[in-house]
Amino acid sequence: MSKHEEIEQVRVRYARVAGMLDERGRRAVAATEALALGWGGISAVARATGLSRATIGLGIKELRGAVPSAGAGRVRRPGGGRSRIAAKDPAVLPALERLVEPTTREDPESPLRWTGKSLRTLAGELGRWGHPVSHQWVAEALAGLGYSRQANRKTREGSDHPDRDTQFAHISATAATFLGAGEPVISVDAKKKELVGDFKNGGREWQPKGGPEAVRVYDFPIPELGRVTPYGVYDLAANAGWVSVGLDHDTAAFAVATIRRWWEQTGRGRYPQAHRLLITADGGSSNGSRTRLWKREIQRLADQTGLAITVRHYPPGTSKWNQIEHRLFAFLTQNWRGRPLVSYAVILSLIAATTTATGLTVESYLDTDAYPSGIKVTDEEMDTLHIERDAFHGEWNYTILPRVA
Repeated sequence: MSKHEEIEQVRVRYARVAGMLDERGRRAVAATEALALGWGGISAVARATGLSRATIGLGIKELRGAVPSAGAGRVRRPGGGRSRIAAKDPAVLPALERLVEPTTREDPESPLRWTGKSLRTLAGELGRWGHPVSHQWVAEALAGLGYSRQANRKTREGSDHPDRDTQFAHISATAATFLGAGEPVISVDAKKKELVGDFKNGGREWQPKGGPEAVRVYDFPIPELGRVTPYGVYDLAANAGWVSVGLDHDTAAFAVATIRRWWEQTGRGRYPQAHRLLITADGGSSNGSRTRLWKREIQRLADQTGLAITVRHYPPGTSKWNQIEHRLFAFLTQNWRGRPLVSYAVILSLIAATTTATGLTVESYLDTDAYPSGIKVTDEEMDTLHIERDAFHGEWNYTILPRVA
């Protein structure tokens, strides 16, 4: 294994436990990793964890018994230093999130997020924004926000489009403009299909000892229950989700029907003065950038609501980096882990019960309508759509305006 690979493993291991440890515990873990790496270990672990060389050196001395454990009998409250700065400057943490959000990379269904910007770069940019902090403070703050560091290399993102990062920045800037104007911004996507019935569901859940819940050995669909497709709408400003559980095909008509129900039952009341709506979506599947039915249905939604609907698609190979994946679906998956989805009612209740410490709320709806696949949209129909395409990648970025009757 190369040195670089070893450091990468240190990053991952430290990220998994750092949030559960106090200051002394983090120091001990980092010191243990440095000793395991051998020569140059302190510098390598400092880069991987964001801790200073002096802190890691102190941890090594404590492990060897060369000095008494610093702070014995008193442990600083986790995140104490970070919290003190944030208390004096409440805008610093939101500013930090704005800096890392456009280039965030992550496992799509993991709340642990990764950023490729260096700590010193982030600290410097915060300073230019009027928030003077150290790079060590940035490391602690990112850990508290659920981020971890990663090397500046692209992984698990499929083929890279040359305008990938520019499109990420374009999406982020558009969202910031809409949010700043009080206009709704939603992230949409379909979650994977789920079998309904007493089937094994991944993960573990507390059960009486020796009494695990019995499930079927084979995953053959139960004809009268079949599979369901959860399609979600995540409202960024409200930190709120809406999930339609569909019984039929995952088509563009189903996707837009979910957005329509969200707007009629929640969005309109939440944004009574809205004139525009921003949708961020992946580049394929039912809400794909090349899907004609998606555009036709969005046009119908614009006509019905009077909203100018702007769509921003994620570029190829990055669709799972949409906000809904880590702000809604990740927690939904955690909430029903280890629990067989035995009925529609159970699925709806588990979705609606999904919450987070940051205040996420979710509504659920069982969509029993039919959405036949294979619907063709003709060239003549496409010519009637009122689409304004951006100069930058108009296939990814466009606005569909209401048609005047």
